[in-house]
Amino acid sequence: MASSSFLAVSSLLAFVLSLLFFNGVVPMHAASPDDVVSTICKKTRNPSFCFNALKSAGTTDLKGLATFTLNLAHDKAVESHALAQSLASKATDPKLKERYSTCAELYDDATDDIEDGKSNLREGDYNGVNIKASAAMTEADDCLDSFTQPPKDPSALSGNGEAMENICSIILVIANLLLGRA
Repeated sequence: MASSSFLAVSSLLAFVLSLLFFNGVVPMHAASPDDVVSTICKKTRNPSFCFNALKSAGTTDLKGLATFTLNLAHDKAVESHALAQSLASKATDPKLKERYSTCAELYDDATDDIEDGKSNLREGDYNGVNIKASAAMTEADDCLDSFTQPPKDPSALSGNGEAMENICSIILVIANLLLGRA
């Protein structure tokens, strides 16, 4: 009688654990590295960019991935700010000069937002990370939007803006996962 009770309890426990695991109740840190990256990347605006970016992260821990992507975003914002400043100083077309100057300001603001996002992450304020990544993404988008009318931007600034938006998209998904909303 005792062995049949043990067998019934063991079977029930195995069933419940399989339900928890297959329905995503098991936390992200218990999933395989490929599952974590796949879960994140399929929710981003550019999954192939995400996979390429996260393959060099060296971690699958959500906080570690958030730190990694915030650092990527920071580097891209700093690079874009410097490029926009340089382009503004060299531009002869007054419209381009103004747009590049505006983009330099936007990327400076984006850099500040990402720094704030890093502080939010250290404090465990994942909603703050989300808000700051969203703000940085908007600033990159505003720069890109300024070039929808002629004259077009012949530089790498537009590519930087798209990369910035893609990185921020990853941060948003990770922040939502940390919040339990994704």
